[in-house]
Amino acid sequence: LTSDKAPVDMIDIEQRLLSRFKWGLSAELNHPDYDTRVAIIKNKLYRDGVEMPEEIVEFLANNIKTNIRELEGAIISLIAHSSFNKREITIDLAKKIVDNYVKHTKREVSIDYIQKVVSEYFQMDVETLQSKTRKRHIVQARQLAMFFAKKFTKASLASIGSQIGQRDHATVLHACKTVDNLSSTDKQFRKYVEDLNKKLTL
Repeated sequence: LTSDKAPVDMIDIEQRLLSRFKWGLSAELNHPDYDTRVAIIKNKLYRDGVEMPEEIVEFLANNIKTNIRELEGAIISLIAHSSFNKREITIDLAKKIVDNYVKHTKREVSIDYIQKVVSEYFQMDVETLQSKTRKRHIVQARQLAMFFAKKFTKASLASIGSQIGQRDHATVLHACKTVDNLSSTDKQFRKYVEDLNKKLTL
């Protein structure tokens, strides 16, 4: 016998069956984290012999968080729609499929996720992003991470600074002002902001 509820949460079940559940092993299964969800998707695609763009894998992993069955169901549905309608698997198609599986509410991304996205965009690791180096491209990446952390999370400036390289709140405030200023005067930097904003709001 198996169940996805703890014995104390079961109602309308015969006492003899409830007793058997209580004798058995109870294990807490937490929701899979982002990296685990990505791994689940890639494993499913590999087993089915299907190729899917990385941005769509990331979109699915970032939007279906609570249930592995829903995640696999979305993948199956996405593949089926693509096959039946002879359409490529695109981000627009993925969004339509995800709409059937999750309620869209304003999503708060984590500071860890923001650092991961920014680091990957600039082709560096998170440790480099958080480092004390003053190299311009790394400083700008760090400032962008702080800017988006302020924009997309409810964390205080002090908390953002602490999580992004052990900086203080004044550094975060300066980073946000710098990003605003450079976005107005530097075309390339403005593209960084637009690209990252798109990635974080997929």
